[in-house]
Amino acid sequence: MEKGKQRRAVLVGCNYPNTKNELHGCINDVVAMKEVLIKRFGFEPSGIELLTDDAPGPGSSLVMPTGANIKAALKRMVDGAEAGDVLFFHYSGHGTRIPSMKPGRPFRQDEAIVPTDFNLITDLDFRQLVNCLPKGTSFTILSDSCHSGGLIDKEKEQIGPSSSIIENNDKNCFSNPKTIPFQSIIEYLSSLTSINTSDIGTHLLEFFGADASIRFQLPLHELELFESLKPHDEGILLSGCQANETSADMNPVEGGGKAYGAFSDAVQRVLKENSGPLSNRQVVMMARKVLEEKRFHQHPCLYCSDDNAEAKLLWQPNEDQSC
Repeated sequence: MEKGKQRRAVLVGCNYPNTKNELHGCINDVVAMKEVLIKRFGFEPSGIELLTDDAPGPGSSLVMPTGANIKAALKRMVDGAEAGDVLFFHYSGHGTRIPSMKPGRPFRQDEAIVPTDFNLITDLDFRQLVNCLPKGTSFTILSDSCHSGGLIDKEKEQIGPSSSIIENNDKNCFSNPKTIPFQSIIEYLSSLTSINTSDIGTHLLEFFGADASIRFQLPLHELELFESLKPHDEGILLSGCQANETSADMNPVEGGGKAYGAFSDAVQRVLKENSGPLSNRQVVMMARKVLEEKRFHQHPCLYCSDDNAEAKLLWQPNEDQSC
């Protein structure tokens, strides 16, 4: 492949099998996306890394989606990027919100995804990855998880909150929210560390050490300095819902259909029904319409620069190509 024109992806599906947090459609989501990346967007299979927590066997992932493994895969992808490259991260699994660490801001919450080992990856980790990209690189994140709005810290909101309330009335599917409450995460981590505190950073640093999120690694003054830096414009976030909403994991109860994430499925439908190039804004608005028609109570959002909002999904701005 031409230097500087690589297409690379990291796809992560977490079903948390045999736990009280079990989901059903997350692995199906990323396996389906892998096929779309290859057939529609020209990704080479060798350029796609798949991390899933299914049982070992033919076609299963060789790497479990722990926090350290996910961050290592993303770092490899980002470290090897050059101007003109197209990078993609699709996450399907649980999300959560954590209290801000800053004094005097008790009501602010930050977004995070929940890998299989509960070693949270936060919005600041994604901001750090985007800031490490060479200018002219495109890094698209599609997060089908709860509270995924704002998952790249300080990224500009293009399509944001909606005030409408819709409830899913599909009686043929059982729906699970893709969220693990903060208190449940604290209780689980406390069982690992045997430390009696509600400070999540203490638990994560104690158990995961250097593999814990940068949000908990940096002293407060360095954290404030990092957050004050001007963000880069290469990041594009397509979130499955608003920061205060949950995303649905759908498990058909009749007919033997496949389980799926509502947002991942909506994006797949949009791409299937529209063969030509679509902008990031178009994909999110069309996915919103699909979910609204199916009466889901979640509103996909778009966070990116003005230019990237109108850029073609997984194509560089102004690049004259078709799917």
